[in-house]
Amino acid sequence: MSTATPSAVTGSDADRPTDPDALPVDVLVIGAGFAGLCTAIQLSEDGVTDLVVVEKGHDVGGTWRDNTYPGAACDVPSQLYSFSFAPNDWSRSFSFQPEIHAYLQRVARESGVLDRFRFGTVVEDARWDDDAQRWLVTVAPVSPEATDATGTEPTTYAARVVVSGAGGLSEPKLPDIAGIDSFAGETFHSARWDHDVDLAGKRVAVIGTGASAIQIVPELQKVAGHLDVYQRTAPWVLPRHDRTYTLPERTALKHVPFLRDAYRTAIYWGRETYVPAFAWKPELALPAQRAALGNIRKAIKDPALREKVTPDFQIGCKRILISNAYYPALAADNTEVVTDRIERITPTGIVTADGTEREIDVLVVATGFHTTELPITERLTGRSGVRLSERWAESGMSAYKGTTVADFPNLFLLVGPNTGLGHSSMVFMIESQVAYVRDALAAMRAGGWGSVEVREEAEQHWSADLQRRMKRSVWSTGGCASWYLDKHGNNTTLWPRTTFSFRLALRHFDADAYRTMPGDAPGAPSPDNTAGDSAGTTHREVVTA
Repeated sequence: MSTATPSAVTGSDADRPTDPDALPVDVLVIGAGFAGLCTAIQLSEDGVTDLVVVEKGHDVGGTWRDNTYPGAACDVPSQLYSFSFAPNDWSRSFSFQPEIHAYLQRVARESGVLDRFRFGTVVEDARWDDDAQRWLVTVAPVSPEATDATGTEPTTYAARVVVSGAGGLSEPKLPDIAGIDSFAGETFHSARWDHDVDLAGKRVAVIGTGASAIQIVPELQKVAGHLDVYQRTAPWVLPRHDRTYTLPERTALKHVPFLRDAYRTAIYWGRETYVPAFAWKPELALPAQRAALGNIRKAIKDPALREKVTPDFQIGCKRILISNAYYPALAADNTEVVTDRIERITPTGIVTADGTEREIDVLVVATGFHTTELPITERLTGRSGVRLSERWAESGMSAYKGTTVADFPNLFLLVGPNTGLGHSSMVFMIESQVAYVRDALAAMRAGGWGSVEVREEAEQHWSADLQRRMKRSVWSTGGCASWYLDKHGNNTTLWPRTTFSFRLALRHFDADAYRTMPGDAPGAPSPDNTAGDSAGTTHREVVTA
């Protein structure tokens, strides 16, 4: 650990931000999805009550609030895709979007933290004030009608700590196709579904064959007069082993905690057995690849269509998808799979490279999200005056333990670089990161530190080790080009190890990797709260899942 020389403003003066009109707050959280909600709940349990959560949407839920397209569901088992501290009475083994959103709403309501949330509020700018050791965060209502926003004008908070839970699946990515703005029919992204559009009997086109598209296509095929599916790369799709829980099962899981915990733990460790096939021995996934080929043969009898939908890369190189309905929908009489490159879009249809124009009434864009250039980084300016987006544009996304970045003191990124998973639950990763944030704040209080900033060499060593591990992973050797990779060819998205190794790495805040500045620490807990101790260590669940 190194302790920096105090700045010109120390002691009681450090409590005054440079902007005299800024509203002081200990912790400002960006986003109200799984990450932001978990942070608010866990910090409140530690006695950190001077906290505000800003959320551009109208409710908690994040991606599960926004993605309401037909068939939206999770591809991680329900028992694992939930907070360890908030079990739920799930109706089925893999949950659909409404049930997940309702779960998050219930957890938020019962936690008692909703009074600290500011909905309809967007972060316009956040910059570090080195003298005051605070983040000056300017927020504004998304619209004049945003009832939970702080007034109708921009407001600036002076936050000791900023925790970003904005996530990597928050900003839809639109395709760069000539003429897309000229289309005269209805157009919308899968994450911004327009439920007012009547699709019955319409000619509908879907661009994309990723995780959202394979859930949308079967639902559209049922109602559309004709459906065109534009495929650039065929995905690997495994059978979806989903079912509704029986009443006795639900009763047992709800009222027998030991059984529920054992079930969750078994699912967790079962998922961890997938890691070797992804991370260092891709040939172990050959049985899964054979199962995926069997999924194609079972549903599609036409040899030409089979060839179209059979991937030409190793399974796992791109995200593995699960569905029992996707291939039957592609084989239906009213569906056409188009693999020719899209040349342009006209007011009435889509023209492919072979010159064919297919007329449509509705265009659905299922082309994913900005995952390797997180949009929130364009609004985060560090100690040296450089935006995080600019820093990452030069060499790609990187963060120490996926959470902290040199030159950005007191900033913690949840679901940051190299924290994504191809096999298990992101909620597990989020809880691991939040535990690290809790311990960091406890250490700041115990050490009397006003700021902590990860050392450049620590961040570089961490990232270099991850990229070294990536070289033998299926994501690097599997023969595909995926959204996991950035423009430099680096995988800055996924975690190339087991999730329990990530949790172990983040079990304590390692102050030796940080530069610290003396000053007023954030959020002293209430006297009767035992979440922190004098060593700056938070008590937490000994996690098996």
